[in-house]
Amino acid sequence: MEKVMSSERTQKMHPHKFTLWIAIGSITMMFAGFTSAYIVKSNQAGWEAVQVPKIFYLSTALIVLSSISIFLAQKAMAAREMARYRLLISVTAVLGLAFVATQFIGFSELWASKITFKDSVAGSFFYIITGVHALHVVGGIIALVVLFLRAYNTKTKFYSTAPVETAGLYWHFVDLLWIYLFAFFLLVS
Repeated sequence: MEKVMSSERTQKMHPHKFTLWIAIGSITMMFAGFTSAYIVKSNQAGWEAVQVPKIFYLSTALIVLSSISIFLAQKAMAAREMARYRLLISVTAVLGLAFVATQFIGFSELWASKITFKDSVAGSFFYIITGVHALHVVGGIIALVVLFLRAYNTKTKFYSTAPVETAGLYWHFVDLLWIYLFAFFLLVS
């Protein structure tokens, strides 16, 4: 009887969320390695740090706002406030896409000012580090689009919070990762 009661009190983590936590640990170590390599390489002669484009301030604000909106979307889904959930997941998807657009504009500005793979070692590092982050953001955008499409699918009534919680956790992670990278590049340039 005691075992049954204790197992009822213990909530199991969804397998997708557990797998995501493992991935987050791995990705964090990878970016720690990238930024450490940047610091080591920046101490060599001839290194010219990359000036972060001003539009990245806007992209940072957009991704922070998207993190807030997905948090509120999770709350709405848990409360089964589907109209509010649809609105908030839509806002999150739009903010995520706006983040990607502002990043593209920033990279275009850098490229136009001759910060390329060929002309700048620091630029190469910058593009690789932020490009790998961009790949992770694309994964998050795909998850947001899937949630968006599911939210507006009138044929299926789907009230499980697990997909929204998992996507939210991932989106918060790429948000925090961007804030770390943005602060890192501001401090080292």
